[in-house]
Amino acid sequence: MKTAKITFIILLIFIIGSCGYIAVQPNSYDIQRSRVIKAPAELLFNQINDFKNWEPWSPWIEKEPDLQITYPQQTTGVGGSYSWIGKDGPGAMKTLAVNEYDSISQEMQFGSFPPSNVYWKFDKVDEGTKVTWGMKADEVPFILKFFAVINGGMDKMIGPDYDRGLEKLDSLTIDNMSKFEVTINGIKEYGGGFYLYKTTNANNNNISATMAQQYGSIGVFMAKNNIVMNGMPLTVYQDMNIKDGTVIMSNGIPVSEKINITDNSGVLCGYIPKTKVLKTTLKGNYTNLSKAWAESMKYLDETNLEQSDIKPFEIYTNDPGDFPNPADWITEIYIPIKE
Repeated sequence: MKTAKITFIILLIFIIGSCGYIAVQPNSYDIQRSRVIKAPAELLFNQINDFKNWEPWSPWIEKEPDLQITYPQQTTGVGGSYSWIGKDGPGAMKTLAVNEYDSISQEMQFGSFPPSNVYWKFDKVDEGTKVTWGMKADEVPFILKFFAVINGGMDKMIGPDYDRGLEKLDSLTIDNMSKFEVTINGIKEYGGGFYLYKTTNANNNNISATMAQQYGSIGVFMAKNNIVMNGMPLTVYQDMNIKDGTVIMSNGIPVSEKINITDNSGVLCGYIPKTKVLKTTLKGNYTNLSKAWAESMKYLDETNLEQSDIKPFEIYTNDPGDFPNPADWITEIYIPIKE
């Protein structure tokens, strides 16, 4: 009996001491993790802003695939939310504030615990976007302090999940951005039209920057002369070497009529006549255009179609500024063929 009594007293002292230690732990926390992802801030913001996009990269769903998730009608922007029931009980999240493409503030309620503030920050850097994901609270209940103590602290309890989530978000985003699809649309008729253009040469390493400079110069000319754009930008290939990636190209912007140019801007007015073409559509990053052209040329060979004397061209049918994911960019390739 004496031994049991001593053991009980020692255990009681330990429990009281432990409770005292837990009770004096900080009543607030602010845990965050950051990762630089080679993707536009707009794309990453849109991924986080809709809770329906969270499942593929959520570290908690990875740990608990059977998590029961419920989505209300609104899952995006201020007021968007979702809830779940897992082995540790119910939880819910709601978006409180949004600063488009810059930051998001959310509230997480786990069981009967006081709510925590979850926050996101998207900072544009040279390599892409620095994504910061954090959670903070000013009121930490005793039971949460207990779990934090036995797990080595709040940072060690929460931080690894945030690291894993950002790692998965990075991988998922890069994978989505790299997707592309080439479709041979077959023989079509192109209606023709005038366009303002500038001609230069380029290679795979500088073609994107060169195109941007060309279109910028043409845009300045059009604004200066009050000329209205009559279609999406295009590129006419005066010469193309698919094997080594070099081209001589005329980058142009369609206009409604012939423009007589008398200054020394270097901008000229061209015309593509109405003609039969082999049309191919690329959905994806412009870096995949060489693959689309290769498939187009292969189709020509297999069907014994002959190119006409009219130079081949491509039209960029949507504006990358409106589509942050390169996988959504659409380019139409037109190869004029003999009748």
